[in-house]
Amino acid sequence: MTSTVTPAATGSTASRSASGARLRTPRRRHSPGRPRRSVLLTVLTGLVLLYSLVPLVWLAVSATKTQEGLSRSFGLWFDGDFALWANISETFTYDDGVFTRWLLNTLLYVLAGAGGATLLAVLGGYALAKFDFPGRRAVFAVVIGAVAVPGTALAVPTFLMFSNMGLTNTPWAVIIPSLISPFGLYLMWVFASEAIPTELMEAARIDGAGEMRTFFQVALPLLAPGIVTVSLFTMVATWNNYFLPLIMIKDPDWYPLTLGLNSWNAQAETAGGQPVFHLVVTGSLITIVPLIAAFLLLQKYWQSGLAAGSVKE
Repeated sequence: MTSTVTPAATGSTASRSASGARLRTPRRRHSPGRPRRSVLLTVLTGLVLLYSLVPLVWLAVSATKTQEGLSRSFGLWFDGDFALWANISETFTYDDGVFTRWLLNTLLYVLAGAGGATLLAVLGGYALAKFDFPGRRAVFAVVIGAVAVPGTALAVPTFLMFSNMGLTNTPWAVIIPSLISPFGLYLMWVFASEAIPTELMEAARIDGAGEMRTFFQVALPLLAPGIVTVSLFTMVATWNNYFLPLIMIKDPDWYPLTLGLNSWNAQAETAGGQPVFHLVVTGSLITIVPLIAAFLLLQKYWQSGLAAGSVKE
């Protein structure tokens, strides 16, 4: 039995379809080429930016004031007397130029401690990522556990150990503990696993290259972003280290900048002490300039280093 569709029925169906099509509102799809804007995320980002920049603005503005100008003017605005250059000159000459000694001490701790920590992290991370040996899982567990342990929890045992060895109140008491960076080792481990193809190392070995030559000529150039990232983290940690030198160093001649500026800040609380808060502020500004310059100059390297392993091919 054959069913027939009349033109009227066909027209009615088409009319209903057209009516339904006209009533529907086409859904707007997000264009993949344009990022979606989030008001909440923009507000939160603005608050974080404000939280980060306000202390820097206060520091930069306060460094232009005299000791009297710090108390008579608003913190986020300039005083009538612009004394930045005079404050910088006085900072380096005050107390027989001890600030220069503290600056050199800090550079020593950073070059020896942070540089050594970066070297050990690179060597250890490369070995853990590209070589298989007994106890590799145990080393991984120890590294992860060491990352979770705060440095302050180890400060007292470290002091007792160095005191028994007679190394307290010496630069070695700050340099040797700074050589260990569990986070840097873990970061280089992850980075080396992704950045160095195993096939490339095998090709170098087939061509007759030894392990040292393979490391220096093949692996090391590929590890450059990770090395810069780890060196920046260890440098900042050593440059801003306060608690470890506080319990290890008693001689002001071996103070880093953090302890030296704190001693100037506490000078006003001593009997007959002269307040030099303008020098503390100016010294703090001078202290952060090298860190800001290092991050700005090396940002393309450490950003790529942090992103290593985040994209899976």
